[in-house]
Amino acid sequence: MPMLKEKKFNLAKKFEKEYYPCTKEWWCAEGFFKTIENNKNFCFKSTIFQGIGRDKTLWTSYSISIFDLDNNKIYKYSSLKDKNKLDTEKEFFNIKYEKSYITGSYPNYKMYFFDLDNNINLNLKFHSNSLPYWVAQKITNGSLPWNLGYFEYGFIPKNKILGYIKINNNKFTLEGKGYFEHIWGNFSYISIFSSKVSLKKTISTYLKLILNWLRNQDLKIPNSITFSTNNRPPGYDWIWAVLDNEWSIFFGNMMFWIMDGIGTGILIFSKDGKNYTEFSNIQFKYKKMKYLKKYDFYYPIELQIIAKKENETLFLNIKNLSESSEDITEATIEKNLLGFLISEVPCKISGYYNDCKKKIILKGFSKIESHRLLKPIGYNSLKINFEKTKNKLGLLSSFDSHYFRKKIDIKFDIYPKFKFKINFKRIVK
Repeated sequence: MPMLKEKKFNLAKKFEKEYYPCTKEWWCAEGFFKTIENNKNFCFKSTIFQGIGRDKTLWTSYSISIFDLDNNKIYKYSSLKDKNKLDTEKEFFNIKYEKSYITGSYPNYKMYFFDLDNNINLNLKFHSNSLPYWVAQKITNGSLPWNLGYFEYGFIPKNKILGYIKINNNKFTLEGKGYFEHIWGNFSYISIFSSKVSLKKTISTYLKLILNWLRNQDLKIPNSITFSTNNRPPGYDWIWAVLDNEWSIFFGNMMFWIMDGIGTGILIFSKDGKNYTEFSNIQFKYKKMKYLKKYDFYYPIELQIIAKKENETLFLNIKNLSESSEDITEATIEKNLLGFLISEVPCKISGYYNDCKKKIILKGFSKIESHRLLKPIGYNSLKINFEKTKNKLGLLSSFDSHYFRKKIDIKFDIYPKFKFKINFKRIVK
């Protein structure tokens, strides 16, 4: 017991510690809750952020989004301050942006978030039912690369939420389940010439992640794979889920052009909130996407995941519960960049877990968030289907380019008879 208490203490202190003056640092809380008095369902996300620009100036920001799931309505508010640092305390965990704050000590946290535009106050108590964990903790000791920089991503996936929400002076008691994260690092703000130690650490982290990923893949040709310019690096898909049986799931998929097929991220799974399993053998498929005509861009709102590790398999279907929300920051300097997209999609999750002894049906709530670069080239994709049977060997590829306004289909049979067929079609803008 003393060793367990010491472990909890050390993990909590690392999670709660402020890492200023790192380049970027933020705390984020999310969750699903129900109001007691009128039995309404909500989903929320709030982020408190501080950063240091390339010109060494400080800046802070705050945002909150609240989804009224019953009425399919979204409330959003954000604020930005230049030349400021967040109000924090050295002796205990307490961060503040104007009236909003997060404070406390593991496993109990108090949070207060406000929305000035829509006159909403959210007063919450988070009780953590799982230990803090770091993405890639068992692979790189929690370090992740970002371009030539690095960052650390700590999270507590399972929390009980109590409190109240006040909308236009109408106060409702609430209860639900939540997620809490803390991220910090230098990201891409790194000089190759002045920081050889940081560069060496970043290269080592890349190698560890790549080797771990290769060790966990099935050595076989996939049935199909799709590549797309919409999924260019350094974007990501982020998923959090808490299941009805109290299990938790975290999935971070780094973009590497792949739009359907092999996942290049990590899925982190826990049954008890103390022991975590990292899955690197992942197949994913976008079941439904939303199109943004202005940017000729698609992002996922429904997703299917199959994750495997030794004798364990997770099969998950994630389906949207409401309209999605987009935050788009338009680029002002780079000519080859239109902007950045962060989307939010409240979802329900279903599927099963199989460990070769027992198959357990799963269901619960989930959230999909995607981060993407918006480029002038628009949507372009290449889909390859491999035909592998005893009687046939070949492939069918389909190149769909909105930029060139062309669709090219190629059928290439190798066995039992060599055939090659190509078809061009013009795409009407």
